[in-house]
Amino acid sequence: MSVSEHWLSSARKVASKNCNERPATAEVSLLVIHNISLPPGEFGGAYVEQLFTNCLDCSAHPDFVELRGVEVSAHLLISREGQLSQFVPFDKRAWHAGASEFEGIENCNDFSIGIELEGTDDSPYTDQQYHCLVDICRQLMDTYPLITRERIRGHSDIAPGRKTDPGNSFDWDFLRQQLES
Repeated sequence: MSVSEHWLSSARKVASKNCNERPATAEVSLLVIHNISLPPGEFGGAYVEQLFTNCLDCSAHPDFVELRGVEVSAHLLISREGQLSQFVPFDKRAWHAGASEFEGIENCNDFSIGIELEGTDDSPYTDQQYHCLVDICRQLMDTYPLITRERIRGHSDIAPGRKTDPGNSFDWDFLRQQLES
């Protein structure tokens, strides 16, 4: 796994228009872990990819009505099987964090990389997802040295009260142990 021209070599590239330039003074220094499932609680299928590429048919499921007109993206998505897709190059600002703050600095999208895990707050993540995530974290920490173990956070950490992901089912201890070795 390597980063070339801000894309992970091991990721399936699915370009999203839901991104823009980072501020000139912003340096990538934060990794944000999210979860997503569409419809909520269901895994598999192409709905998440369709959401991130503005191709989701919002009439396909009653829960999608609220997503009409929403433009969101993450840099990376890790499926339940550990398959990796990249939607936005790392030098661009993906639209994953929304209203957010970390260490007194607002707008975390400006300086972060967003990683979505296919999952929910209360469904255990798979071993394949953790192994893929550990490899990604290591590669991104090597490529972007301002990202440290302490600067890998959940969406709930940067948007408390508004977001709960990756949820109580995420094994932070396991991730941190793996990144220490």
